[in-house]
This record gives sequence, structure tokens and C-alpha cells, in this order.
Amino acid sequence: MGTASIDCMLLLAVEAFKSKNFGLAADIYECQMLHLREPGTQQDLLVKRADALAFAGKLNEAFEIYRKAAEIERLRPVHLDNLIKYLSNSIKRNHGTDSQSNRQETNSYCVGYDAFTCRICYRFLYEPVTLPCGHCFCKKCLDREKTPVCCKECNDMAKFNDVDNYRVNVVLSNLLSKWFPVQLLAVHLRRDGNGPYSDKIMDSALEKYNEAIQIAPRDHVLYSNRSQINSSLRNYQDALHDAETACKLMPLWSMGHIRKAQALVTLGKCKEALREYLVVIALDPESNLAKTEAQKILSDLLAPVTDQVHNRILDCTSLLSSRSRFKGGILNTSSCIITTSSKSYKDYKSIIASDEKLTLSPTMSESKTDGSLETCSIMKRENQVNVCHPSVTNRSVFLKRSSSEDSQVDSSDICKRSKYEVTQNEQATSWSTVLAGLIDPTDLECSLCMRLFYEPVTTPCGHTFCLKCLERCLDYNPKCPLCKMELKEYLAESKYNKTVLVENLICEYLPSELMDRQKVNAEEISDLSNLNKNVPIFVCTMAFPTVPCPLHVFEPCYRLMIRRCMEMGTKQFGMCLDDNLKGFADYGCLLEIRNVEFFADGRSIVDTIGKRRFKVIEHHQRDGYNTADIEYLEDIKVEGVTEKELQSLHDAVYDQALIWVNSLKAEQMERIVGHFGPMPEKNSEPQASPNGPSWCWWLLAVLPLQGRAQLPFLALTSLKDRLRGIRRVLLFMTRNRSSR
Repeated sequence: MGTASIDCMLLLAVEAFKSKNFGLAADIYECQMLHLREPGTQQDLLVKRADALAFAGKLNEAFEIYRKAAEIERLRPVHLDNLIKYLSNSIKRNHGTDSQSNRQETNSYCVGYDAFTCRICYRFLYEPVTLPCGHCFCKKCLDREKTPVCCKECNDMAKFNDVDNYRVNVVLSNLLSKWFPVQLLAVHLRRDGNGPYSDKIMDSALEKYNEAIQIAPRDHVLYSNRSQINSSLRNYQDALHDAETACKLMPLWSMGHIRKAQALVTLGKCKEALREYLVVIALDPESNLAKTEAQKILSDLLAPVTDQVHNRILDCTSLLSSRSRFKGGILNTSSCIITTSSKSYKDYKSIIASDEKLTLSPTMSESKTDGSLETCSIMKRENQVNVCHPSVTNRSVFLKRSSSEDSQVDSSDICKRSKYEVTQNEQATSWSTVLAGLIDPTDLECSLCMRLFYEPVTTPCGHTFCLKCLERCLDYNPKCPLCKMELKEYLAESKYNKTVLVENLICEYLPSELMDRQKVNAEEISDLSNLNKNVPIFVCTMAFPTVPCPLHVFEPCYRLMIRRCMEMGTKQFGMCLDDNLKGFADYGCLLEIRNVEFFADGRSIVDTIGKRRFKVIEHHQRDGYNTADIEYLEDIKVEGVTEKELQSLHDAVYDQALIWVNSLKAEQMERIVGHFGPMPEKNSEPQASPNGPSWCWWLLAVLPLQGRAQLPFLALTSLKDRLRGIRRVLLFMTRNRSSR
């Protein structure tokens, strides 16, 4: 067979593999081995054939081929990439370990922390930072995230690049410190242990972690960290025990399985470690550490060793016959490796399976430690999680990063306040566990309006306000009302999403206060929505019914006014001329907003059109802008002979107006049409509209008259008088032009 034919067949094999025709791919690779005898090429073909057999489900045969490939030369990690992918995908297929189901399943295990759990580390929310989407995470968790950060809660695709500049949410931080001092103490103890570990003072670090675990026995991260320090102290069995505890407390947390795998490797249990790494890859496909370690272990297991090759391969394939389900008991080590002389495919089709599942009860019995700090016991199945490990007095662990300087927490202060603590567990924070004695409505008050937060939003500087309060402040000054931090970018993005946790806290713990707050807000909305009383007035220029009126809004008071009109859904406000005595004229036109284009600095271009005329009954002010009680004006209809006279007058004035318009220069006409649109057609029924013919208002808008001269036309309720007035203006304009 020629080189071209061989290359063609190899390409066909690649396409067959991509199209999941694994049997054809395996057969092609087997045939090509007869023509390609070079050792390197032979090994590549063997590996590719083994890959195809593995994906076809023929694992026994696949491992034999991998072994033959390893006899030529030790397999490199790249050779085992497809095998690792197949094994981890098997876990996904069998147990549904996609990211969404992982998150939901993991949340079900967070009964001890509930709403106060960070959805990145799945532990107590410490130093909470609020993202623009409104969800909160631990500050250090966000610091470790790759930028741009994508919210783990809502998968907000508007990724955030500047999370380093986001500060701790002040309101939530104060609340958590007040409500959960014991859990906060556990966090400080963990951090106090991190420093000695970084300095390699293991005993001191261990002591701090043991104290932390005593008061927070359900904290999976503490066990995971202590597992690592146990490994550093060469206490490998204890390291494994801590890692297993972390996995049982949080079954779908990949770091727990990494710690367990690392402990198993140190104990020489490489096959069990391989399985743990495969679980990690199934949970977190981006874990390069797990992929690398799994490839190394597989390479070692497949490497030829005299008189042990066959048994090692059988041990390797037996990874897939485990009956332990990773979501529950999390890979029971004692039964994970079954060495036998022969296996059928059905023994291999599931890498990790189990008929049993560990259940963590959300109810926990109460127990006291040292008479002041509360701990809990966890209700489990027979193989109960031992939260009090034998090594609790001599081992702990550290996450590999430097410790920040944390303020010291006095244990005596915590003890004094233990009477306020929840009695269910070490710091159970489900919605029903915060005692009434700790709930103070003033802790959830807006510092601007001094009322309960309504639609709370949090700025990047960590301060929380009512949405409407913050918007009003930003209208005047793009800085935080409290710390004066620049918020120009925050204002430009206009992402005022509610802070979910703060809103949920108010709904759960202050329902009656929230109801009162909602009533006040509803009354304000009702008042703002009334188009007869307290109608917002824009004091600027003349506006007419049916005529467009574009506006450039930049003053803070009018920013607020326009925003309220949009939010209330009325999208209408009054336009009046200014008046030196009263503030604004007694007559005006109601405008309807058709479109608003906002700029980054808060300014906006508002496209409006005139709707109805009104008369001001009473002048008012509200939040810096004018309002008025108004009554609407309509033309008085006429009938009989008077109606015929009105029709004749209407037609004559229209023709006269058309002559004047056509006499304008092309440039003038172009500007007029660009601003006000073309002149409306003549109405066949002049009295059809309560405002009269639209061409009259268009003509009044384009005639070179001052606002004071235009205003009387707006107040007229007689179409006949309005037409006569327009005719006089047109005659004056014609004579004036002739005299020139």
C-alpha cells in the first residue's frame, strides 16, 4: 500500500472516531499497523486503536492494547488523554455530574450554612463582596477566580474584570458578625493557623485548626486543609481520614477529592487515587492538576513490570467495577479495587457506582463544648461521619496562600454572647435560625432615607442603599454618598441589580416592616402616576399637541423626573414656559416620552411628542422639580351654520399657510422637517380632535414667534379664534417679506 493510501486510511480513521464510529476506527488502525513498522508509529497506532476500543466500551481489550503500546516505550500523558476523557465522561453519564446539577446537589448539602453560604467555596460567607448582578461571595474566593469573573449563582455573561476594586459589603459584614460570632471565630482561627503553616510551624498551625474544627465541625474546608497539613507531618492515615470527612460533608466539592487522592498516593494506594482524580475531572473538567496526576498514575499502572504486568492491568481495569457511588458514600476505599482473573464488559461500564447514598440530615442534635461554644452531631447512616477525629488535638492544615492580618477575636466575648446563638449546630444559618433577640430593623436601614431598605443595591465600594435613593444621589454627584468613592463607571453601566441576600433577609426576618415599607412605596407610586394632581412639569419651552419635542436632559432634578415617568409607566409629563412670578406659566402641553437615550455621565436625549393641552390649577414642587394640579383643555365644538363657516375658514387658512411654507428656502425647510417633521395634511373634519387640526400646531411651532406670543394660542378653546390668529400672523409675515 502506498504512502498516499495509508494517509488516506488514517484520515478516514480520524473521521470515524469523530463521528463515533469507534469500531471502524479500531479496525482501520489495526490494518495500518501491518504497513507501518516503525516503533514510534506502531505505538501511536496502538494507542489510537486502544482509544477507539475504550470509547466503544471494550475496556478489557483496550487495556491490553495500551499495555502493548507501553512495552514499546513508556506511555506519555498525551497518549492517555482520551482514556482519561472516556473514564471521566462515564462518570458524567452515569451520575449526571454536569456543572448545573453539581451546583444544585451541592446546595442540598449546605443545610448548615444555607443562605449565608458562599457559592464558590460552599462555606460560611466571610467578607462578603456583592457583584453587579446582586449576588455575594467571599472576597478571597473572588480574588482567586480567573478574570473576567462570571457569577457562579446566575451565570451572568456580563463578566466582571474589576472585581479587585470591589469592597466588602458593609451591611452584610456587620450583620454576619452580629448574628454569627462563633462561625466568625472559626474563620479567624483558620486564618490564624495559616500564618504558622506558611512559616512551617506545623504544631502551632495544627492547634488553631483543631480549635476551629471543634466549633465548626461541619466545615469541609477545615478538614480538607487539615488533610494537607497531616500529609506534611507524614500522618498519612489521618490525612486520608480528614479528606474522606471533607468528601462526606461536601460530596461534589472537587478539592475534597483532590485531597483524598493525594493522601491515597502517599499511602501507596494509587489505583484508589486514580479513581478520585477521575471523579475530580468529572466534577471539574478544567482541573489540570487532576488530569496530570491521573495520567501519571495510569502511565505507572500500564508500565511493564516483570511477572506483574497482567495483574496490574487487571487491577487497573477493576477501577470500573466499584460499587461505591461518589455522590453518596463517596468512593468507599475498602471496596474500590477488585482484582480478578477475568472481567466482562458489564463490570467496566461504570467507573464509580453505588446502591447506597450518604444522607446528611438537615436537623442536628445540640451539644455543648467547653460550656460556651456550640457544636453539633451529624445524623448519618451506619458509617457516621466522625467530626471529632482522633487527631483533633494535634493536626490542622493550611491553604497555600499567605495569610492577611486579621483582627483578633476574643473568645470570652463570644462566650458572653452564646445565649444568642443558634442551638441547632455550630452555626446553622438556615432562614429560621437567627434568634429574634438579634434582629434589629435599624441594621437594615438605608442611610439616606433612614427607612428600611427597599430594592437594596450595593455599590462597588460596599455601601448599600435603596435603589431610588442611590439614583437620586448619583443624579447630583457620581460619588458614593458615604465614602465619596468615584462611581462614574458604575453609573455608566447602569447595572442597579438588587442585592439578593439583603432583600431575602428583609423578606424573611422583617415581613411586617417590609409590608409597611411596601405600602409607603405604593402610595408614592400612586401619587406619581396621577396625571391630574402633582403632574411633573418640565419648565423649558413651548410644546404643542402632535408636534415632536426633543429634549436634552442634564439637570439632576429633571433626570429624576424623567426616570420616574419611565418607571411609573405613564411616560408623560407637562411642558411649560417659565414665569418670573409663579415659576412656570399657567398653560402648557402634556408630552409623551417615545424614547430615551442615556449617556454614561447621566445625561439623556429624550424624544417626546405633544399629547394634550392643560391649564394649571395649582403650583407645587417635589424633590427639586415643579409639579402642578391641572385640568385638560378641549376645543368647544360648533354646529350648523357656524360649523360651515369654520370649515371655510379652516380651508382658507390652510391654503394661506401652505403658500407661506412653500416660500421658505430649501435649507430652512430642511431644518424644519428634520426637527418637527413634514407639514401635516389638511383635515377633512377640523373638529375631529379635541385639540383641533394638527397642522395648526405644527405651523405655530415653526412660525418665528416668541414663546410668549405662542402661549395664548395654547390657551384658546375656540378653533375659530385660533385660525383667525394664525391668519393674522401669516398676513403679517407676508407683508413683512414684501416690504423687504
